[in-house]
Amino acid sequence: MSPQDQPPVVQSIPMDRIEVLNTRERNRRIFSEIVANIKAIGLKKPVVVTPRPHRDGGLRYLLVCGEGRLKAFKALGETEIPALVVQVSEEDALIMSLTENIARRQVRPLELLGTIEQLRDRQYGAREIATKTGLALKYVQGILTLLQNGEQRLLVAVEKGAIPLNAALAIVGAGDDDKAVQAALQDAYEAGTLRGNRLFDARKLVERRAKLGRSLGHNMPRKRGEVSSSTVVRAYQEQVGRQKSLVHRSSLAQQRLLLMISALQRLLNDEDFANLLRAEGLDTLPQYVAERVWPDGRRT
Repeated sequence: MSPQDQPPVVQSIPMDRIEVLNTRERNRRIFSEIVANIKAIGLKKPVVVTPRPHRDGGLRYLLVCGEGRLKAFKALGETEIPALVVQVSEEDALIMSLTENIARRQVRPLELLGTIEQLRDRQYGAREIATKTGLALKYVQGILTLLQNGEQRLLVAVEKGAIPLNAALAIVGAGDDDKAVQAALQDAYEAGTLRGNRLFDARKLVERRAKLGRSLGHNMPRKRGEVSSSTVVRAYQEQVGRQKSLVHRSSLAQQRLLLMISALQRLLNDEDFANLLRAEGLDTLPQYVAERVWPDGRRT
């Protein structure tokens, strides 16, 4: 009986012997729930691994699925984990890992892009990717077209649901012809796929794309070229970082404004100080500030 014909068995595997093939970021709340659940009732479902020879003469294991359970076990201080050991090739193990991620109900958009790109980089065509992942062929073909053309902005917008894939492909097909791009948006509107706020958001996206380029990063080239999922993720993270910084600066400015308003209110409630300001002709304030110092319209 060949190794591939051997039935899978459950074994207790040292976790330091397990290598994660397709690692991904996890929601902290969901991960905490996984840890608490395993701590309370134990591991209900073993992870899946496939063995490989190690240079020390023993075995190492490639993780096919169950990264969350593996990390939870480590967080609980365990050194071994129950694992279903299957005999598959490294290629098949990666495919199983990628498709298992897609099968999850709450797969994140950028993870889905990364999965399609990894399969493409392994020389799989659109039809093969669609077959292996269960995704629609037209969807896979569209995403591959956007990846090939370096359309980071459109990729993220499509995966967020801000713009339909067919509209994004029409924009790509229009190239740099603004009239053709606007015509593509009009066609999407007439087809009913872009209405209301989605049409408004799509127009803003097209304007940013024309002004800032197809990529999300400031230092990335604007010419058409290949884009990887890692650059999309990095650009997205940079964009989130800039937004967080802007929110933080706005919060500081608001706090300083409130402090200034409070100080002015106290000073202007002092009759002697108010009389001094009147005498010097300094008893007026900019409207924006005055409305906050005297919210009821009353002036000292």
